[in-house]
Amino acid sequence: MRKPLMMTPGPTQVHEDVLMAMAQNITNPDLDVEFFEYYKGTCDKLKKLLNTKEDVLILNGEGILGLESACASLIEEGDRVLCIDNGIFGSGFGDFAKIYGAEVVYFEGDYRRAIDVEKLRSFLERDNDFKLATLVHCETPSGITNPIDRICPLLEEYNIVSIVDSVSAIGGEPVEVDKWKIDLILGGSQKCISAPPGLTFLSISKRAWDIILSRDTPIKSFYCNLAIWKDWYREKWFPYTQPISNIYGLNCAIDRVLEGKDYIKRHREIGERVRSALLKSGLSLYPLEGYSNTVTTMMVPEGVEFSQIYDNMLDEYNILIAGGFDYLKDRIIRIGHMGENCYEDKLYTTLKALDETFRKYGIQLNGQIHRHFMDTI
Repeated sequence: MRKPLMMTPGPTQVHEDVLMAMAQNITNPDLDVEFFEYYKGTCDKLKKLLNTKEDVLILNGEGILGLESACASLIEEGDRVLCIDNGIFGSGFGDFAKIYGAEVVYFEGDYRRAIDVEKLRSFLERDNDFKLATLVHCETPSGITNPIDRICPLLEEYNIVSIVDSVSAIGGEPVEVDKWKIDLILGGSQKCISAPPGLTFLSISKRAWDIILSRDTPIKSFYCNLAIWKDWYREKWFPYTQPISNIYGLNCAIDRVLEGKDYIKRHREIGERVRSALLKSGLSLYPLEGYSNTVTTMMVPEGVEFSQIYDNMLDEYNILIAGGFDYLKDRIIRIGHMGENCYEDKLYTTLKALDETFRKYGIQLNGQIHRHFMDTI
């Protein structure tokens, strides 16, 4: 099987060091006391990444597991939940809340812009009787980053618990869990951290723990029940057997992020250069503001189909890019520049192939995309 260069908004390329870490011999994670220390050490590294002193857990499942676990553990039948919605993932968060009996109210933002915090403030002045609110940090389908640094403190003013999906942002965008009053934030292994898919991690505030542990009704799940994790370290007991090889890989991948030190700056600069190169070439971005530094979303030019672009990039250049889904299907092209993908050489190669693909299908460009990218150094 020929392995393409994955320039998608996750999963991302995985470094050889991470793959080697995963190849280590395993132990029995349920019985070996040293593995409990290793798991805790990995959680402590995530605390540094998240800038938090709160509890951090690693769960055996892709990022959706964290999202559903938050809803299952915090929501009881009839709870009013505010769904802050400016995209496919933001809206979808409300669907998970409904599964667990929430009465969901939507604050709908512009789907091509970041959430307008002042409009949200005005909304909350009129209606703020919510137990919790769901929001997405990086709307991966549209390439928009929301200002959680302003949204979560605003929610805290009204004593509304915040659940933040930061799967496509952690490790690529600034995250200050404690400073920004975030109650529960969740991430995934396969995005900016560049470990293989399969793990969720999340931090839980004391306020969120109090709600989880003092419910009137039982949590309607076992696998999504965060309460069963509360004393895992003191009791040296995991609710289920841990995916030890994946955690080895995650630990190594986090080290690579933290040792880089300039990872936020690198993502910001690469993101700005990619957007600038596309615009200088005469192409159009989907977002009008609130641009993500981990994924760039552009409109499919007139005169060509996304399927043609996708097929040519893969068949001729062995590069995998992403399109859109739902209402964005066949309308957009998405290029991921997160984690191991967020390096100049990979973006240059991708943009050069994209430039040549567009020209093959008769798309007129102003200059060359990859040259514009290099000119912005």
